[in-house]
Amino acid sequence: MGVDGKGEDVGPRAVLLREDDNVAVAARPLPRGAVLSIQGRTLEVREPIGLGHKVAVEAIAPGAPVRKYGQIIGFASRAIEPGGHVHVQNLRADLFERDYAYATERPEPPRPDRPWTFRGFLRPDGRVGTRNYLAVISTVNCSASTSRSIADRFRDGAWRREFPNVDGVFAITHKGGCGLPFEGPDHQILERVLAGFANHPNVAAYLIVGLGCEVGFAQHLVDAQDLVTLSMPGNGNGSGDGGGRHRPRVLNIQEQGGITRTVEEAVKAVYELLPAANSWVRTEQPASKIALAMECGGSDGNSGITANPALGVAADLVVAQGGSAFLGETTEIYGAEHLLTRRAVSREVGEKLVERIKWWEWYTGIFGAKIDNNPSPGNKAGGLTTIYEKSLGALAKAGSTALVDVVPYAARVDQPGLIYMDTPGYDPPCTTGLVAGGANVLVFTTGRGSVLGLKPTPCIKVATNTPMYERMVDDMDLDAGPILEGESVESVGRRLFGLILDVASGEPTRSERQGVGEEEFAPWSIGPTL
Repeated sequence: MGVDGKGEDVGPRAVLLREDDNVAVAARPLPRGAVLSIQGRTLEVREPIGLGHKVAVEAIAPGAPVRKYGQIIGFASRAIEPGGHVHVQNLRADLFERDYAYATERPEPPRPDRPWTFRGFLRPDGRVGTRNYLAVISTVNCSASTSRSIADRFRDGAWRREFPNVDGVFAITHKGGCGLPFEGPDHQILERVLAGFANHPNVAAYLIVGLGCEVGFAQHLVDAQDLVTLSMPGNGNGSGDGGGRHRPRVLNIQEQGGITRTVEEAVKAVYELLPAANSWVRTEQPASKIALAMECGGSDGNSGITANPALGVAADLVVAQGGSAFLGETTEIYGAEHLLTRRAVSREVGEKLVERIKWWEWYTGIFGAKIDNNPSPGNKAGGLTTIYEKSLGALAKAGSTALVDVVPYAARVDQPGLIYMDTPGYDPPCTTGLVAGGANVLVFTTGRGSVLGLKPTPCIKVATNTPMYERMVDDMDLDAGPILEGESVESVGRRLFGLILDVASGEPTRSERQGVGEEEFAPWSIGPTL
């Protein structure tokens, strides 16, 4: 609790997360001279401290560890007095050893409080869509504008009267597809991502548009990924038991005779696919069919206190139902990975995660960079100082269940439980990989105000603090700020779980209402452009 200079109670003003922490987090802006009472200790704030920033609750000597979440977030670069602002001017991210303690704290499988359901589209492979899109997939940047022109022909929505069960026609475009080693890592990643979107449970039907001479040519994609289209007219009950397997339609601009002819032919092809896509209807499905992607971006000092832990509660509830929760951002769990390795179901799974951490240390090093070249300027303005602090807060999204596997970027995930996917921390390529893995709902937490969306998966935005939520209310779906005023993390997490089920049943998110989600598709590229 905090009191103002007159001794009047003004509610929570700084949060001490663990008893052995030596910093607390400002729950609201703290003016110089404000008096805080924390764990029976009274201290005076020495300088203005912003929302989400850290205040020292005891003297910290030069070189001593600074603790938040009960973990080391860095080391004091100079002496810090009680009531002082702890940030970039006096905190540095020195390297330190982590004890991975593989599989020593494996949690018991969570038990559901009751069976929950949502209304989704049951596909032939057993997965369930939360949306019912038709996709135009570009193999290369050279066919991106053409693919966009095809999708643009369906923007007016006139076709919706005849095909009301289809959520839209959208283009999957990108900057790659050529100038890369044939069948090299980038070629394999791109094809895995494109196949993940083509076969996504939220995509009812698709066609492929290429140029014709690119490295990542369409026929190779179809053959290497064994692409088929399953969305042929069934029996009309949404069970998806009709139609069988068919090769997808491929149009190459060079073979069609240019852009205009390709667009006209593709528009005809889309109209031919619409009846099949429209044959799918929503039916009651168990919450075990939720595949939840979790992301944080534009984070602040409250991300690890409000929105991320609340998402962790929601993720635990999804896993308890038998669903899956995907966590990524390898560069943004750096320094906190030891908390996941303890929860691994086996030493092998824990070692897979550490191997990825070591790969990233090597990978960034060959470019003269470091993983701890983070947080971003916006993160720092929001109170985050070191990558360790940011990672510990980001890891709160993972909840408390066992880590069941670590998978490559954009790998298809079919197993239940908490899954770690190796991805960059940058939001577009990270979420692109998670969605390619089959996530049918995405929850994105933000403290500064990110506006990402990613078709075909609905993106739920959770604000870490109420001032930002109110400032960007048209872009945020849920306010986790009340946690700073006393609402429990459990309560907000359960509200978020309910929202996940509502969105999975068709309730549009803020980003969907604003038409966001096509420009954010960004497959990860790790190699040279030739």
